[in-house]
This record gives sequence, C-alpha cells and structure tokens, in this order.
Amino acid sequence: MDVVRKDIHNSEVPVVCRACEARHGGVCGAMTPAQLTELSRYTTRKTVESGSELHGQGQAVVTYANILKGVVKLTKVMEDGRQQIVGLQFAPDFLGRPFVHESALTAEAATEIEICAVSKTALERMIRNSPELEHRLHSQVLKELDDARDWMLTLGRKTAKEKVASFLHFLAANYDPESVDVIKFDIPLTRQEIADFLGLTIETVSRQMTRLRQEGVINIVNNRAVTIPNVDRLAEAAGKD
Repeated sequence: MDVVRKDIHNSEVPVVCRACEARHGGVCGAMTPAQLTELSRYTTRKTVESGSELHGQGQAVVTYANILKGVVKLTKVMEDGRQQIVGLQFAPDFLGRPFVHESALTAEAATEIEICAVSKTALERMIRNSPELEHRLHSQVLKELDDARDWMLTLGRKTAKEKVASFLHFLAANYDPESVDVIKFDIPLTRQEIADFLGLTIETVSRQMTRLRQEGVINIVNNRAVTIPNVDRLAEAAGKD
C-alpha cells in the first residue's frame, strides 16, 4: 500500500504549508494533506513586533497559533499587579490551550515573531476528528510539564552559576536542538527579566555571565549575542547529568 508522505515536498500539501519551515515539528506535522488544506482556510500568517501582546490573562480565547519564528514570553499576573515570567515558547511550539474559554496567562512577543494563527472553532473541530493531532498536542503539554519540573529544581536547589548556565542551556536547546557544534543566539530577555525568571538580582546575573565567559563556557557581546563553543561544557556548568 502506498504511504502518503506528509512533508513539504508533497504536492498535495497547500503551498503556504510547503513553505513553512516550522511545520514538521509542530502540530501541523500530525495532519494529512487534506486536513492541512482544510485548516489553511482558517489560518492567517503574520509578523508581530517585539513587546506586543498576543493575548492577555483572563481574556476570552478566540484563536490559537503555531510559532514559526522568534520567542514568546508567558507571564502570570498576581492580583496586586506583580507579574512573573513562567515560561518561554519557541518555534514550532503551539501557543494556547485547546478547549479552554479563558487564557490563564499573558503571551507577549519577546522578540519579533512570526505566527500562523488559526480559528479556535476550526482547530478544535479538527482535534476532535484527529487522534494523531490530539496526541501531538498532548505530547507538547507533557513536555512543558517536564520542563516546569526541571525548572522547579533549577530555582529551588541550584547555585546562582548553575541557574544562569541552566537558562542559557535551555535557550540553546530550543534555538538549535540538533546541534553538537557551536551554537549562536540572541538572549530574548533583558537582564532584569532574566533575574526575575531565575529568582536572582541583576547584579548576580551579570556576575555569573562574566564568570561563565571568563571560564570559556560562553562568549557574549553587547549583553545579548551569545556563542556556546561547547554545549557539553555548558551542561556541566548547569549541573546537568
């Protein structure tokens, strides 16, 4: 029996999907060409400027999105107005929680991003009819749960140096998960945001960045542009097995 290839070279896949670099790793990778064709009727691809809010905590959910490029910052706001960064999402992550009526978090573009937004109604209808799509979304939720548990360990037990190294290792793993060579990226958060994310002061973050640079674990330019010469050394500095 012939097997239908669900990749960017399949002529049955919509043109807009064939041109999408993030499709294979995202939820769309679980769809057949026919499902992609149906979904494409309800999607809008757009660029969002850094600092723009995608949806706010407590707002009604009307759309979901696949992140195609860039980084999204997730924050939780307390009743007194204080807020905490609780996560970052990268391409090709799925942004949103299906079958909920109200967003529990605020999602903001930490960098300029590209997203493929889709109607809540259309996608939820497809999820009900596609066990493979439902499984893909379920897998992402479990991955986020694992990441959250790892982050609890980072915040609760690690030293300041290990916290900063863990943060950089987390970014490297999401920017270039397959690389075993040199990895380069721009840090998507300000020093203040990094400090809040890690439960440290700005001064401590700066000192540990300098320490990692002096030890040759990282190279950093202008506080944002980071080069990781050896991922294993960074993992070691982060206290990872």
